[in-house]
Amino acid sequence: MSVQTALPEWLPAGADHPAHAKIVATLGPASDAPETIRRLIESGVSVFRLNFSHGDLAEQTRRINNIREAMPETGRPVAILGDLQGPKIRVGAVPDLDEGGGILVETGSAVEFRSGVVEAFRDDTLPVFGTGFDRIFHDVEPGQRVLINDGAVRMLAVDHDPGRSLRCTVTFGGRITTKKGINLPDSDLKFPAITDKDWECVAWGVEHGVDYFALSFVRTADEIEELKHRLSEMCSVERKFADPEVGLQIPVIAKIEKPQALRNLDAIINSADGIMVARGDLGVEMDAAQVPVAQKHIVSQCARFGKPCIVATQMLESMITAGSPTRAEASDVANAIFDGADAVMLSGETAVGAHPVLVVDTMRRIVQVAEAQIDRQDHAPVPPEHLQEFPYRSAALAQGAWHIARAADAALVIVWSQRGGMARYLSQNDFRIPILACTSSPITARRMALFGGVTPLRIDPPPGGTLADWTDQMESFVLETGMAKQGDAIVMIAAKPLGSVTAQDTLSILRVGDAESGFRPR
Repeated sequence: MSVQTALPEWLPAGADHPAHAKIVATLGPASDAPETIRRLIESGVSVFRLNFSHGDLAEQTRRINNIREAMPETGRPVAILGDLQGPKIRVGAVPDLDEGGGILVETGSAVEFRSGVVEAFRDDTLPVFGTGFDRIFHDVEPGQRVLINDGAVRMLAVDHDPGRSLRCTVTFGGRITTKKGINLPDSDLKFPAITDKDWECVAWGVEHGVDYFALSFVRTADEIEELKHRLSEMCSVERKFADPEVGLQIPVIAKIEKPQALRNLDAIINSADGIMVARGDLGVEMDAAQVPVAQKHIVSQCARFGKPCIVATQMLESMITAGSPTRAEASDVANAIFDGADAVMLSGETAVGAHPVLVVDTMRRIVQVAEAQIDRQDHAPVPPEHLQEFPYRSAALAQGAWHIARAADAALVIVWSQRGGMARYLSQNDFRIPILACTSSPITARRMALFGGVTPLRIDPPPGGTLADWTDQMESFVLETGMAKQGDAIVMIAAKPLGSVTAQDTLSILRVGDAESGFRPR
């Protein structure tokens, strides 16, 4: 009989630790059935990503309907994130001219991209490729890099005939096949951030009530403002999913995946409603050795501005086929948590992988263990410095609530956050204790699912409508659900009247089961 060696006390198990960071999972053919979606939610998914780069809008309509079918069965609000493709540059059609498919280009050989080419061919021995992005023939200068298939094939531009052709020398050879991506990290490309296809997807998303949009290949804050302005116009017309108490505007997540975005990072974070560290294209466009440093800086800046941050791409990539992650992947997820990420994201692992539910369960357990280690330390977070000045009095109240919760050894914070603003402020103060955020708005409840440490609860104000009535309601709720027990201290935050969209102005301590010392304002 084998004997299991006891683990040292300093190594946390994390099994019973409530996860603070949220999990974003991409839906695809492997995961978009209602039963699978239900199991994914139960395993820990808080946000479902619809990737508009793959599939058509009919498929996305089926997926969003399946999410809405599965969600009520779990009792948990989940958000839907529509990820816009953006101006992805791709090689045109490539016939199988070489053994193994496509066209094989060798290191040191010459390659040409030519305007008007529909299908690649060989002109004598020179491979000639087409692309649907004609700006490549204007904006790429000699000496600039041209990367194919996420950098698997690398070239250097040597000559161009503006508007007609671009000739390159292959610096690292490989196989080029149809529709492989092209990255131009050194070129100042003049193209709109939002394509015609993106606008079509935006209109669909507004019509079908997505909770967030992700904008790809962001370079400047102006691009975010363009999308926000257009969204405001579109949402004012399409009121199917509108809530007058919440507002019509759909929040925008800016994806950081270009070096230009890093140069404009603070302005982008300030303009966006959240940030995604999209390490795929970012790792192609810049030195891979710099990506971990960039990730830490982006997450840190998001904390300064009080904006949620998602870390994405290849987090548990091997689990597309394997039943367990590599040790490096587990460390990658944990390090994103140690950095302070509000959410970690799965892409192909859940969209096309063999074990979508298992991979979510694996990520949740890694998050729990990492956060259990954080909570063993004397954790004194720094509040978001850009939310301290007027008119953000809710931010100041959130900071004060953190000190009160710490002094009272509170087990839980409960807030009525009708539009989700106070819940976000509490989240960004990194309480490390659960935050139960109440709202009567289904839209707000779904959007709050992205906020780290926040459990959204869609609930109507109690019949009496007073703060005391709500406190009694919440006391019963937390006891029934096991979120708190007799004698626990709970910090409670609300506005008067209950359910209004005015700034919160009441903060008190409830001692569960002790009505005399509880929070009973009338």
